[in-house]
Amino acid sequence: MRAKPFAKFAKQMPVNWLPFANVASPGLPMARLLRLSLFKFTMGITTALMIGTLNRVMIVELFVPAWLVSLMLALPLLVAPFRAVTGYQSDVHISAFGWRRVPYMWGGTMIQFLGLAVMPFALLVLSGGGQVPVPDWVGQGAAAIAFLMVGAGLQTSQTAGLALATDQASEETRPRVVAMMYTMLLVGAVFGSLVYSFLLADFTPEILVQVVQGTALVVLLLNGLALWKQEPRNPERVKAMKTEIRRPFREVWAEFIALPHAKRFLWATALGTMGFNMQDIVLEPYGGEILKLSVGATSALTAMLSAGGLIGFYVAGRQLAKGIDPMRLAAYGALAGLPAFSAVIFSAPLDAGWLFRFGAMGIGFGGGLFAVGTLFTAMRIESNFIGLALGAWGAVQAAAAGLAMFFGGALRDIVNTLSSQGALGDGLTDPSVAYSMVYHVEMLLLFLTLVAIGPLVKRNTSFSIAVPPTLGLTESRI
Repeated sequence: MRAKPFAKFAKQMPVNWLPFANVASPGLPMARLLRLSLFKFTMGITTALMIGTLNRVMIVELFVPAWLVSLMLALPLLVAPFRAVTGYQSDVHISAFGWRRVPYMWGGTMIQFLGLAVMPFALLVLSGGGQVPVPDWVGQGAAAIAFLMVGAGLQTSQTAGLALATDQASEETRPRVVAMMYTMLLVGAVFGSLVYSFLLADFTPEILVQVVQGTALVVLLLNGLALWKQEPRNPERVKAMKTEIRRPFREVWAEFIALPHAKRFLWATALGTMGFNMQDIVLEPYGGEILKLSVGATSALTAMLSAGGLIGFYVAGRQLAKGIDPMRLAAYGALAGLPAFSAVIFSAPLDAGWLFRFGAMGIGFGGGLFAVGTLFTAMRIESNFIGLALGAWGAVQAAAAGLAMFFGGALRDIVNTLSSQGALGDGLTDPSVAYSMVYHVEMLLLFLTLVAIGPLVKRNTSFSIAVPPTLGLTESRI
C-alpha cells in the first residue's frame, strides 16, 4: 500500500533534485558516461587493495617489515611525474583509426593487469613463503616491479580517461562530469574495501592469490567495457597529423609552463593536496591512541571521510554548473579545511569523539571541493593539449599526496620521540602533541594554499590565460 504513494512521489520529484540527473549531454549520453566512469571505479578498487588491504596483509600476515611495505606503496609515485608526458602523447598520438585516448587507456589497463597478476606471487616470495628458497633481493625486486607496473598503469589510464571525458563532455556538463568521476572513485574504494574484508576474513596465501588476480581480471573487464566505442574513429585526423611537424615534449612543456599563472596554479595544487593528505597516515591512530576509540570506530572514519568527500563533490558539481570560478571553489575548500582540522585538534583536550568525527567529515568535504575545483581548472584550459594540462595536474597531485603521507608519518614519529624525552618542555609531553603538530602543519599549508590561490581568483567568474601564438592555440580561459 505504501509503495504506490512513494512511486507517485518519486515521479513528481524535480529532476534537478537527483544527483547527476543533468550530467549527460548529446555528445556524451548517460549510458556512455556511466560506462566511461568505470575506469574511475576500478581505480578506487585498486587503491583500496593496495593501500588498505595489502598494507595490512603484508605487515600482519606475511610479516614483511613496515619500512619495506611503505617503500613498496610509495614506488607507484615514482611514475606520477610521467603523467604529463603520457597526457601530451595522448594529445598528439597517431593511430590507424584516428584514436588518441583509447590506446593509452587500454595500454595502461594492460600494464596494470600484468602488475596485479604477478603481485601475489611476488609478495609470497618477498615474505619467504615460497617453496623454493631464493635470495631476498629476488622477492624485493619482483614486488617492486609489480607495484611499479600497477602504478604506471593507473597513472596512464587515468590521465587518458580524464582527457577523453573532457573531449566528449560539453562545456555546460563538464563540471558535473568531474564530480561524477570523483564520486565513482569513492564508490569503488568503499566497495573494494567491503569486498576485500569479506573475502580475506579467513586469510590464507592461496586466497590472497585468488583475490589479487581476481581484481586484475575485474579491472581488465571493466576498463574494457568503459572504453568500448567511446572515442570515434577519425581517419581524416590521421591524414592531417601526418603532414604536421611534431614538436618535442620539452618544447611544448616549456611553452605550457610559461603561460601566465600556470606555475602558481600547480603550486597551489601541490600545497593544497599536501595540506589535506598529511593526515591520511595518522587519522586512525589518533582516534585509537588519543581518543581511545575502538577498532570499529576508527575504521568508520574512512566512511566519514568518504561521506564528506561525496557531499563536497556534489556541492562542487552544482556550484560549478552555476558558473562559480573553479579556483574560488578550491579556495572555499581550503577554508573549510581550517575549522575541520581545528575540530580534530580540540577533540583531544575536550575528549569529544563526536567532534573528531565531525572534523573528519569536514576534512573530506573541504578536500572534495579543492580537488574538483583544481581539476576543473585544468580541464578548462581549452587547447589541443588538454592531456598535457591534465597530466601536469595529476602528476603534481599524486606526487604531493605521496610526499604528504610520508612527511605526516615522519613528523609524528619525530615529534613523539622529542616530546617523550622532554626535549620540547614539560608542557608538551602528552602523546597528542605529535598528532597535533601534524594537523597544525596542515593548517599552515592550507593558509599558504590560500595565498597561492589569491591572484588566480578574479572578481568575475573566470580569468584568462593568454596563450602564446607559437603554441597554436586560441585564448584559454581558466
